Amino acid sequence: MSKSPEALGIPLPITGAIPIIRVETPPVSKPAPPLLWWVLMVAAGGILTAMTFPGQTAGLSPFTDPLLATLDIDRTAISVSYLIATLTGALTMPLLGRLMDRYGTKRAIVWIGVALTLVLVGASFMSEIVGLTFSYVGLRMTGQGALTLAATTLIARTVTHRPGLALGIVGAIGSAGISLAPVGVERLIAWTDIATVWRIEAGLVALIVIPIALALPRDVPQTTTDTGTHIVVVPESGYTLRQALHTGMFWVISGAGFMVGMLSTGLAFHLISILGQQGLTTIEAAANFIPQTVAALLGTLGLGAVVDRIDPRWGVAASMLTMAGALGMLPFVGSGISGIIFGVLLGGSIGALRGVEAAAFVRYYGRGHIGSIRGVATAIGLASTALGPLYFALGLSLTGSYTGPSVLAAFFPLLVALAAIFIRPPAGIDTLNT
Repeated sequence: MSKSPEALGIPLPITGAIPIIRVETPPVSKPAPPLLWWVLMVAAGGILTAMTFPGQTAGLSPFTDPLLATLDIDRTAISVSYLIATLTGALTMPLLGRLMDRYGTKRAIVWIGVALTLVLVGASFMSEIVGLTFSYVGLRMTGQGALTLAATTLIARTVTHRPGLALGIVGAIGSAGISLAPVGVERLIAWTDIATVWRIEAGLVALIVIPIALALPRDVPQTTTDTGTHIVVVPESGYTLRQALHTGMFWVISGAGFMVGMLSTGLAFHLISILGQQGLTTIEAAANFIPQTVAALLGTLGLGAVVDRIDPRWGVAASMLTMAGALGMLPFVGSGISGIIFGVLLGGSIGALRGVEAAAFVRYYGRGHIGSIRGVATAIGLASTALGPLYFALGLSLTGSYTGPSVLAAFFPLLVALAAIFIRPPAGIDTLNT
């Protein structure tokens, strides 16, 4: 039975207003959950992450050339459409993060699944560039942004035993699914048409995402209010969004996400052309995605397995150093082993950051407001993916080559790596609440 404010030793104001009491529940030592429950939660998170493919660059890329022919538009027009959509989708992520903190990720995933299904159905009826832009907005917002944020936040909030390993496995499963999706999408387009494929994807989302979301356990929202005493209970201590934004490490992790998002997307978008300038054939350039994917999976699993035992900033620094290495060696890439090393460095950088990012935010800032905090970080990372293709395209236009822009870009991850090493992590959660 809850105690009144008088019983808690807090006098009522003379006006008779009922005070709002913020009660922080102390951290408690939780036993390890049953292995089956842990495995099921991780599997659910991995499948949900893989099902973001309709809004990911990899999942949308097979549609590009067919859309150019069907809509009779040029690459500049479709690139601008994609840029507008990505930036618009990024702007919604902070709001979504706050809503997840308030209402819980289970409810959020249900509605995201419904929204993504409707967006895919609507996209199948578009017939001109304006309709395509609105379709891109919906796909990037619900697919790449919202569902990715919700799936990883679900694990961050509910899995307290070996969360780093759990998030690493979720990232690996998601990466594998997203990497394999273009093959299936390309084949379906060849056998049918664009509209039919989008409707098939809508059916998959409705049959996979929504049932999984409905079966998930209910995670505890950020606050619950007793209407009789107006006592606000925070389920687990942690930094608020405003407090996190005033720490240097938030901007280090978000800056790393910006670098990986911008540079990996830019390289992937133009990879055939970039490696073609280095003397690789189209088949050899396309095959470079294989070492990238393998390295990304290994990086995600490896860093996810150890991030619970190390300071996450070392994983951030490792990601940035390997990204700088990939960009710096591009002028020396050719057929054979150098191309494989390039792919390994690029994929390893992506995987390393994926393996530590969500766990780092939980470690440094707690779970109480993790949705809001990661919502802002996700918005930054998502916005960066809109800039990468434009950066390398402008670099080629101005210099006639990709190597100069690539070497120049290598300096920025190096700066983030140095910041990760020298900027002090935020005060521990226990310190914050004392």
